[in-house]
Amino acid sequence: MQKVLIVDDEPDIRELLEITLGRMDLKTSSAADLESARRLLKQDDFYLCLTDMRLPDGNGLELVREIQDNYPHIPVAVITAHGSTETAIDALKSGAFDFVSKPVDLMKLRTLVSSALKLSHEPARVENPDEALPINIDGQSRQITLLKKQISKLARSQAPVFISGESGSGKELAARAIHSLGPRKDREFVAVNCGAVPSELMESEFFGHTKGSFTGADKNKIGLFKAADGGSLFLDEIADLPLHMQVKLLRAIQEKSIRPVGSQSEIPVDVRIISATHKNLADSVRSGDFRQDLFYRINVIELEVPSLRERKMDIPILAQNILNRLARDDQNGSISISQQALEKLENYSFPGNIRELENLLQRAYALCEGDVIEDIDLPATQTATELPSGDFSLEDHLENIERSAIKNALEATRWNKTAAAKKLGMSFRSFRYRIKKLGLDKQN
Repeated sequence: MQKVLIVDDEPDIRELLEITLGRMDLKTSSAADLESARRLLKQDDFYLCLTDMRLPDGNGLELVREIQDNYPHIPVAVITAHGSTETAIDALKSGAFDFVSKPVDLMKLRTLVSSALKLSHEPARVENPDEALPINIDGQSRQITLLKKQISKLARSQAPVFISGESGSGKELAARAIHSLGPRKDREFVAVNCGAVPSELMESEFFGHTKGSFTGADKNKIGLFKAADGGSLFLDEIADLPLHMQVKLLRAIQEKSIRPVGSQSEIPVDVRIISATHKNLADSVRSGDFRQDLFYRINVIELEVPSLRERKMDIPILAQNILNRLARDDQNGSISISQQALEKLENYSFPGNIRELENLLQRAYALCEGDVIEDIDLPATQTATELPSGDFSLEDHLENIERSAIKNALEATRWNKTAAAKKLGMSFRSFRYRIKKLGLDKQN
C-alpha cells in the first residue's frame, strides 16, 4: 500500500488529511514538526509528502528543499494559508510539486494527490533526455541537451512555466514535451495563441458561456480552461492579452476555478498553465502593458528556448529530419542535402529560426530536380553576422519566404494545386487556405 507523510502541527488538520487519504486506500504517517518528519523519512519509504508551511521548529520550505536533495523521487505538496500567493510561489520555486490552501478543499486535495502519485518513484529521467522525451526535440548541441534536461525536470512539477524565446524557435514543442512527460500526459494539451483571439470574444473562449448569455450564444460552450481540465493549457503570446483579460486570468489561476459568461456559479478546474511569448515580458510589466501580479504568477519557473543562431551545430540534423518528413509525406523515397548547401544554411542568421528553416527547405524540396538539395536550390541568404537593415518584421519576412515557396511549387506543376500541395508536403485544404491568404489564388 502506498504511504503518504503528513506534516502539520495542528491535530485537526492531520486527522482530516488522514481520514481523506485513508478513503483513497492510502496509508499515512504523521509528524507535528520538522524533526519528526526527518526521522520518519529515514525510517520508511513514502510516495508523497504533504507539509504545512508553518511548523514549530522551522519552515515547510526547509523540508521541501531537503526532500528535493535527499529523496527526489518523493513529490512534496505544501499547505498554505488562504490567499498566501507569495508563499505558494516560493514553495513551487523551491521544488514543491503543488500546493493546497487552507481551509483544505477536499476535492482539490484528492486531485492533487492522484496526480502526485502518478509521478512518485518514477526516475527523474534527466540522464538520458533523448530517450525520455516522447516529443522529438532535434539536436545534440550543449544548449539543446540542457533544454531537454530542464524539460524532464520541470515535467515532475505542477508549477506554472513561462517559456521565453524568439518566434519560430520551438516554444510550443517544449511545452508539449513538458506535458507529455508529466502526470497529465493522458489528458488534454490545449494550445491557444492569445494574440489571435478577438478581444470581445476572449472571455468566452477562455471560460466558456451559457446559452443565451449574449447575442449569438445559441448553445453552451465549455471554453479552453474546461477543455484542458486535468491537463495543460498553453497560452502562447501571452503578452498580447488585454489588461481586462489579464485580471480574469489571474483570478482563474489563483482560485483554480472559472465562471463561464452568463453563469452565476464558478466551476473548479485543474489545469497546469504553461505560457510563452517572444516579447520581453519584464519590459511589458515596466511599461504597464502587463500586470506585475500576473507576471509573478505565471513566471514561477522560466525556461529559455535557444535561437537557431545559438545552436548552429544542430542545423544538419534539423535539416535532414525536415527533408525526411517532406519526402515521407510526399511518398517520394529519400532526399539528402549537400555539404555546400549545409554550409550555406550554417552561415545564415535565421531571424525566423526553425520555422524559417522549414520554409526554406520546403521551397528547395519543391524546386530540386534530383534527390540531393544543392546550394543553388536555396535562396540567397544573409550571413550569420548580418541582420536586416532598418525596420524588420519577422512575420513579413516569413510570409515572403512562404509566398516564394508556394509560387515556385505552383509554377513547377503548371498551377496544378493538388500536385503543388503534394510537393510541399501539405494537405490540399491547408494549401488552398494559404494561397488564398497570400493572394496567390488570383494570379492565375
